[in-house]
This record gives sequence, C-alpha cells and structure tokens, in this order.
Amino acid sequence: MLLDGARLRARLVDRGPYRALDVVTVTGSTNTDLVAAAGRGAADRTVLIAEEQQAGRGRLQRQWASPRGCGLFVSVLLRPDVPPTALAWLPLVAGVALAETVRRETGVPAALKWPNDLLLGDGDEWLKGAGILADAVAGPDGMAVVLGMGVNVHQRPEDLPRGAGGLPATSLVAQGADVDREAFAVALLTAFAELEDVWRGTGGDVVATGLLDRYRALCSTLGQQVRVELGPDEQVRGVATDIDAAGRLVVRAADGTSTAVSAGDVVHLRRS
Repeated sequence: MLLDGARLRARLVDRGPYRALDVVTVTGSTNTDLVAAAGRGAADRTVLIAEEQQAGRGRLQRQWASPRGCGLFVSVLLRPDVPPTALAWLPLVAGVALAETVRRETGVPAALKWPNDLLLGDGDEWLKGAGILADAVAGPDGMAVVLGMGVNVHQRPEDLPRGAGGLPATSLVAQGADVDREAFAVALLTAFAELEDVWRGTGGDVVATGLLDRYRALCSTLGQQVRVELGPDEQVRGVATDIDAAGRLVVRAADGTSTAVSAGDVVHLRRS
C-alpha cells in the first residue's frame, strides 16, 4: 500500500511538529530535491518522502535505487540555530531516533554503526537496514541541513543489495517484523523531532541532553577492531574506544595512541 500524503500531513504537520510534508511517487533523490528547495527558501522542518528513489545517494556519492513501496525514503530540511560545529551531530541524532524507533515499534534488535548505518539482527550477525545522509546548504538565510534516512522495510532478502564494505543488507520484514510503513513513518519522524528539538534547545549540547550517552549505548562500533578508510591511501586501524562530544570516533592503535576521526568508511574487523 502506498503512503497517504494527506493523512501524514494531518498527523505530522496539522497536529505535529513539522511545517510542510509532501509524498512523491518517484524522484531521483529526496535529499537532492530538498537541497534545491532549501536554496529557494523552504521552511525549517520541511519533509519530503518518496515511494521510489532512482538515484539515491549514500556517503561518498554512492548511487543506489529502491523499488517502489518497499522502503521509507525520507528527508527533512532543518534550520537549527546552533553553533556550526554542532551540526555534525545531526546524523547521529537521527541514528538514535531511528534505532530506538525500530526497537520500540517492531521489536527487531537494532544498533548503530558509526557514523551513518542502522544495523539489524543481533550481535553475532548484524546486517545493514538503513543509511543516513546529511547535506549542508549555505544560503542567504544561513546554514541549513538536509537530513535523509533510507530504511529498508518490505524488501525480500533476494531483492536486497550488498552494502558498502561487504556488509549484507536486510529489511525489517526480512527480520520478521510486521510493519505498517505509514505508522512507522509517523513514529520515526515524531521521535526524531522530539530529539532534535531537545538538541536544538540546548544549542546542540549532546552531553546535557544525554544524547551522547544514548548514542554510545546503541553504537555497535565501540569495542570493535576497526579499519577506518579515510581516503585511497589513508586509513586508521585499532580498537574503537569512544564517541567524543564532537561526534568523532576515537580509535586506539596497537601502540596506544588514539586518533579522533570525524568522517570515514568503517569496517568492523573483529571484536576485541
């Protein structure tokens, strides 16, 4: 069943925290569309949902497509009045909302792989169930961020691609959940708005809000032996020991030195 835009607007705009919401049948990328809308002055907390994406983007501009009606592909335009250094936390705030919503609404075990993946399954075999992407937009009205989430909901196992770094993909249904996409969309966007509102209200202070501790508790990367690929010829190896207040992954190398990484592709090697 396709999503009903009018019902979603009634629940999330008329009686909810968002300013505008639209559902389109097909587009290239909801993030790309909202980046363009941000440049035209679209309002804070504008939401765009697509039934099908034909040129979805992941990190490092990786391209992917999604079948119609199977996933939840949603982007939110945000104009928070916080220090620019705090904006790096928005994908992590979304990750907390996403993982907690999956656990609460579906009962499927969920965790986070730093910096932007939702994992489903269990500690022995985590599979990728969603990705998060943030795009910063500078304009005459200041800095905006478009935050996108692509969640695999109804895809069958045979329809799912392998994720980056060789991590297999999964979906909520493939993990045994019975999911109503509309109800899940409302729950996720409501949870995200509540967390983002608290984060925004403290000027992006993740310590005072407890968001740092909540992210750490959900992050399966911590305690893992990891390889962080920073570029074609640069990588960091060691044990992931912490997420710091700036949202960076702290990796301790074999010689005892620690490096705080702000971005990169993370490969889980083995648990220490």
